[in-house]
Amino acid sequence: MSNNILVTGATGNVGFEVVRELRERGYPVKAAVRSHSTSRINLPSDVESVEFDFEQPQTFEPALRGIHTLFLVRPPAISQVKKYIYPAIASAQAVGVEHIVFLSLLGAERIAIVPHAKIEAYIKSLGLAYTFLRASFFMQNLSTTHCQDIRDNNEIFIPAGKGKTSFIDVRDIASVAVKVMTEPGHENKAYALTGSSALDYYEVADIFTNILGRQIVYTNPSIFKFVWKMYKRGLKTEFIVVMLGIYTTARLGLAARVTEDVRHLLQQAPISMEEFVRDYQASWML
Repeated sequence: MSNNILVTGATGNVGFEVVRELRERGYPVKAAVRSHSTSRINLPSDVESVEFDFEQPQTFEPALRGIHTLFLVRPPAISQVKKYIYPAIASAQAVGVEHIVFLSLLGAERIAIVPHAKIEAYIKSLGLAYTFLRASFFMQNLSTTHCQDIRDNNEIFIPAGKGKTSFIDVRDIASVAVKVMTEPGHENKAYALTGSSALDYYEVADIFTNILGRQIVYTNPSIFKFVWKMYKRGLKTEFIVVMLGIYTTARLGLAARVTEDVRHLLQQAPISMEEFVRDYQASWML
């Protein structure tokens, strides 16, 4: 099961943790990166990296040659999955990849228009063995994408209304990914990965306030204000649209689903929001 694993998105939130855990446990892993010149500082020094760029099809076959299991992450800025992601999956099949573990989205099986659902359907259509990890909203988005607002302005600037979200720590996602890639019995299954409770952003702000020792406020901006601020910050339009979709889902109350899959797979409770904020609190220090 564990022979020759390639991890895409290896310098991102989830991919990095997957690479780190595989390496620590002694499994053979390669990190797929867009550019060798900028990736080395973001990867463990003893992990082999290979060039892999969804927008450069000539990189697919050399990176995938000899790979048994592919951990597939869709770059957030890529929404044209038929143009950029399908060819990579087809190339994986052509060179003999036997198992694709795809980082999908919670509820993707019910929302046919999201890119994740299209990717799931394409993988199935090829007859490849798959495992879909349908994850809820990453806690680490608060320490990366939204870090600046919390650190500099003491605010959580997200247009999610009063909706609740079943936040999950990417370290739990990575542990599940490593398990399904290195143990038999997870082929052709889908797991819904959430934390153990659903919180609205007012509750999240209270947790930040208590742990950081300063007032953090959830400002609940309008969609227009959010889009304008993210645009001025320089984020790509496609990425802003994806974010809007995620937060609208939360606003409508569709992101509150809590499952037991993480607890059952890892035999322990998911990491809580309180534990996440304590572990990452240096991210939001002035």
